[in-house]
Amino acid sequence: MPTDPIPQPDSQAHCVSRKALWAGWIFSALPALFLLFDGGMKLFKPEFVVKATVQLGYPESVIVPLGILLTVCTVLYLIPRTAVLGAILLTGYLGGAVATHVRVSAGLFEIVFPVIFGALLWGGLFLRDPQLRKLIPLRH
Repeated sequence: MPTDPIPQPDSQAHCVSRKALWAGWIFSALPALFLLFDGGMKLFKPEFVVKATVQLGYPESVIVPLGILLTVCTVLYLIPRTAVLGAILLTGYLGGAVATHVRVSAGLFEIVFPVIFGALLWGGLFLRDPQLRKLIPLRH
């Protein structure tokens, strides 16, 4: 009975320099820690979180579900096997934050802040995930 050869992993796909890996985790961890903190605050609903959410035009009833969603997406992002899915979901969440702040005519900082976070999330993932770098190569 012929046997199929066992597929060998692409050795190039798993090479990440130590510096790139560390930089990637640092760029990933900074926004992820903030998003986990933000998600946790939504779960505990202190008064200032409720007030800010209502001022943005959302009912109080959506705060805990948003906290759960944000926390789950961030945890998915931090797990290497599900990091790309987490990054995609967080991009949608942050896009909603941008849209919300644009809708209420917030200041430039409030509008740009989620964009910067998205860039940090994807930049960190790009540095630590060789498969993503292979998918989206930067040209020299």
